[in-house]
Amino acid sequence: MSVKSFLIATTFFALSACQSTAEPESLEIELSGTWHIEVIAGNPVIDYSPAQLIFSPEGKLSGNNSCNSFFGEYSLQGSSITLSPAGSTMKACVDALMDQEQRVMTAMPKVTSGQIVKSQLVLKDANGKTQFVLSKL
Repeated sequence: MSVKSFLIATTFFALSACQSTAEPESLEIELSGTWHIEVIAGNPVIDYSPAQLIFSPEGKLSGNNSCNSFFGEYSLQGSSITLSPAGSTMKACVDALMDQEQRVMTAMPKVTSGQIVKSQLVLKDANGKTQFVLSKL
């Protein structure tokens, strides 16, 4: 092998050894608690939005969908997760928050799986499309 080929091969090997891919952590985390909604179905939330999901240890789901409070249930088995909102308050807000609220309520029943990526909870639908990106409060 020529010196030039050796140097190219060594450089390639060294660069590939430095490359790392971020493997998602398993959902073996403490899901219980309050999670701030950062992204809904690909759209970032409005700045200072109160949108959040609260997971209780007993499988109860509650939170704020941007304008109103909601409640329901969730189930978690491994990385499989379902969100089942059951009801919410009905106060009116500014149009932007009302639109965001509708996106939250539409996205929740679509969730089928979750994973932790860079300390954020990413909830996806059956097609692998991200429905929520959440940060723990």
